[in-house]
Amino acid sequence: MSQTSSTAPISALQLPVLDFSRLSAGEGEAAAFRRDLREATHDFGFFYLTGHGVPAELMERVITTARAFFDLPEADKMAIENLKSPHFRGYTRVGGELTQGKVDWREQIDIGPERDALPTGPGVADYFRLEGPNQWPTALPELRDVVNTWHDELTSVALRLMQAWALSLGADEHVFDAAFAERSSTLIKIVRYPGKSDPTPVQGVGAHKDSGVLTLLFVEPGKEGLQVEKDGEWIDAPPLDGAFVVNIGELLEVATDGYLKATVHRVISPRVGDDRISIPFFYSPALDGTIPVLTLPDSLEAPGITLDPENPIFGTYGENVLKSRLRAHPDVAAIHHPDLLR
Repeated sequence: MSQTSSTAPISALQLPVLDFSRLSAGEGEAAAFRRDLREATHDFGFFYLTGHGVPAELMERVITTARAFFDLPEADKMAIENLKSPHFRGYTRVGGELTQGKVDWREQIDIGPERDALPTGPGVADYFRLEGPNQWPTALPELRDVVNTWHDELTSVALRLMQAWALSLGADEHVFDAAFAERSSTLIKIVRYPGKSDPTPVQGVGAHKDSGVLTLLFVEPGKEGLQVEKDGEWIDAPPLDGAFVVNIGELLEVATDGYLKATVHRVISPRVGDDRISIPFFYSPALDGTIPVLTLPDSLEAPGITLDPENPIFGTYGENVLKSRLRAHPDVAAIHHPDLLR
């Protein structure tokens, strides 16, 4: 995830709510959903998605399993610490990740596609160092099964969303499919934000944009903290029962030449005595994949992508995500990739 900063007052605005089941309710409703999808992501970059079809029992199971992981003894979690992984996989202790150089007050496990590591050397792009095996906790074998099921369910939702976006932007329904057909680089984070307030809550994760294509975020019911920036103000985005919070990443901004913009967001930590489970699913193409740049209808004005010398947006996903990983985990990079830091 790439980084930016902002301070702003809190807005009374609320994020749009879109019902995914409208895509299956006849062409009229489907067309109206696609229009609302385009407008929500043009205006906000974020929305709530209901009617997605992911079973409620699976959503409950993923939260229960996440809780079980974070309740493990410290030694079991540290056995798969991300410092042991050149691929930035595994457990990150509280305070072990940075945004804008500042400590994020959260612990997490990062899980990507289960693959063999690729050889490095001349002619091999640096970003291929991110590909490799996960680290799984031996004390909680059921984590792997629930994560794999979660991955398959959310991949299906994400692909249908991409197809709906394509149609809403005047393109062929399947224009994005090829980018995800082989060796996609989805990432699942299972995150716990512990309570911290001294005397006020602190940075759970700092203000940033996501570096991929789209994010499906599931938050433990009743747990607030997510905020989305719009027009210089922050919008509170508390969880909506049974819904995902969806936002676009920088590559969809590239694909639409800025008509859809990746939106800055952050998480404020809970207060002492509380905590928050959050599970973002980052849907992204292969590390060497690029997203086609669409030719938009004349009625849709594209202002161009965001220009920020501190945070350039690369069209190749691997370049974009490697940039973010090196910033967020300089300790991992120092151990495994000191040449990239130089």
